Amino acid sequence: MTTETPRKTTSPATFDQLERATAGLRPPFAVVDLGALRANSERMVARAGGKPIRLASKSLRCRPLIEDVLRTPGYQGILAFTLPEALWLARTTDDSLGDILVAYPCADAATLRELAADERAAARIAVMADSVEHLDLITAAAETAGANGPQVRVCLDLDASLRLLGGRIHLGMRRSPLHDPAAAGALARAVVARPRLRLVGVMSYEGQIAGLADNQPGSPLMRAGVRLMQRLSTQDLRIRRAAAVRAVQDVAPLEFVNGGGTGSLEATSSEAAVTELGAGSGLYAPRLFDHYRAFTPYPAAYFALTVTRRPAPRHVTVLGGGWIASGPAGPDRLPTPVFPPGLRLVGTEGAGEVQTPLVGDAADGLRLGDRVWFRHAKAGELCERVDRLHLVEGDRVVGEAPTYRGEGHAFL
Repeated sequence: MTTETPRKTTSPATFDQLERATAGLRPPFAVVDLGALRANSERMVARAGGKPIRLASKSLRCRPLIEDVLRTPGYQGILAFTLPEALWLARTTDDSLGDILVAYPCADAATLRELAADERAAARIAVMADSVEHLDLITAAAETAGANGPQVRVCLDLDASLRLLGGRIHLGMRRSPLHDPAAAGALARAVVARPRLRLVGVMSYEGQIAGLADNQPGSPLMRAGVRLMQRLSTQDLRIRRAAAVRAVQDVAPLEFVNGGGTGSLEATSSEAAVTELGAGSGLYAPRLFDHYRAFTPYPAAYFALTVTRRPAPRHVTVLGGGWIASGPAGPDRLPTPVFPPGLRLVGTEGAGEVQTPLVGDAADGLRLGDRVWFRHAKAGELCERVDRLHLVEGDRVVGEAPTYRGEGHAFL
């Protein structure tokens, strides 16, 4: 990360400041407001209630910023999203930043063999498993390293979804078959029965709580339904997670129990069974995190596009913009124009790959070559579209940092 001497503010920049700071840049480009990022980081640590936050790399996808956040008190360790990414981070970041937990299972035998053959990486990385089938893949890879090869560290993924009426109603992600304590304990025994594997942790991610806003505008009945579901899910998971952790600890001691996410830090940190929290999206604070009652983060990541057409009164067209977020297709996955205020996407066209029409009173004040600023719906996915992030302090660009793409990596 190349930077000038930063002012280390924790105040978000205004759009006038962003405009002045980036006057010499040509869109499309993305910026990170360091003041907003730092303020969000401090708030997340406060919300974590003294438990360390394992930083979700998927939410940043920028190695210099990952390293910078991990040097902040309250953060320790990386929650990676693929094993190739974890191997790269293990080789390019300092061990003092903590160990690396791969949040999703890896089924690629060659990559697992690469891990097993790298003693330093194997000592720092833990891979995810939720079935004996996963253990078979990991064991086969570990055995290729020979009798003196390192043990492969394994974490169990406990399903955190809410199941009602005997499982006929399923609320949350279908993430893992390990839903009850007995299943977790059985898989723990299967791990310790394999000398080449070492059981080190349990993880569970309650996406229906952490990733679903509880104060969305619109239907009061929908908001009430979301809040009821989240209360029931929080109560269920508090009991079930503690029982599952006990079942696993009866088999082997654990280094960590990871839970939570940006939207559930307070609730998850209060669980005695959880030793650390996983989070990251709250740092960039994309649109999907705008409507929570418990916290209000500062938007910290933006991208800017150029006006290239004025097809009609109250209409402009910008170049590019089809930077759609993952998840169920819908308006909440679209980027949102935020400056100048008073612009919106056209419902019949949305955000286009090459051009995006916008409508609103503010369009009449725009000329060809002017900029429109957008926010992405999800956090780190913005970085798949740009090779660098311009780092802003107030009204200055103080540096730039390469994204994963800018360092030549596309892990997914």
